[in-house]
Amino acid sequence: MAKYHLRLAHLYGNLLNTYGDEGNIIALKYYAQQMDTDIEVKVVSIEEEFNADDYDLALFGGGQDYEQMVVSKDLPKKQAEIKRYIETNKPMLAICGGYQLLGKYYIGANGEKISGVGALDHYTLTQSEHRTDRANSSRFIGDIVIKNSETGQLYHGFENHNGRTFLGENERPLGIVQEGHGNNGEDKTEGAIYKHTYCSYFHGPILTRNGELAKTMLLEALKNKYPDADFSQQASLKITPTF
Repeated sequence: MAKYHLRLAHLYGNLLNTYGDEGNIIALKYYAQQMDTDIEVKVVSIEEEFNADDYDLALFGGGQDYEQMVVSKDLPKKQAEIKRYIETNKPMLAICGGYQLLGKYYIGANGEKISGVGALDHYTLTQSEHRTDRANSSRFIGDIVIKNSETGQLYHGFENHNGRTFLGENERPLGIVQEGHGNNGEDKTEGAIYKHTYCSYFHGPILTRNGELAKTMLLEALKNKYPDADFSQQASLKITPTF
């Protein structure tokens, strides 16, 4: 039996899992076992209550525009608790659509403006919305490598998105693009970090190839829940990758 126990909320996991983002949960469980920790997962979906106090980790995955529109209509009911969760320094991973919905708004494929939860200060345009030459607009697709400026770590992944996200106040990028396009193809940023919330366009999913990011999230969650425990052994553990 594991010494430590964490609870993870998979926000709208039955709707926003188009690109296999649930694999991030599998990866977190795998890495957590190496840290003497087990993880209990609950999907929190439409018309279901999200209480920030009930969870230690959260995943907010990506989906198609239709599913994101459905989710955006339910988000106001969870807005206050999502914001409280983030502001109390609990770790969350938001991928693609989840990343966009944490921000102010995003412009859908048909030009509609879809409100986000406003927990973070970024916003997202579509390729065609941003470019004057709509005929030449295209998705950002392909392998991507970024470097985290704070840790020096390289993160490897695959991006596939039509959105062009621009970071706002108090946000810093998850990494600087070494190969690929990133948030918007212009400023070399990819993803976002605010407090212990990590956002990215990486599919694949991101944590299977980047175990140190998973380790960071797990340590943050453990220290929040068990403030008097000594996690030096977990912090020094060399994570064994899942592939």
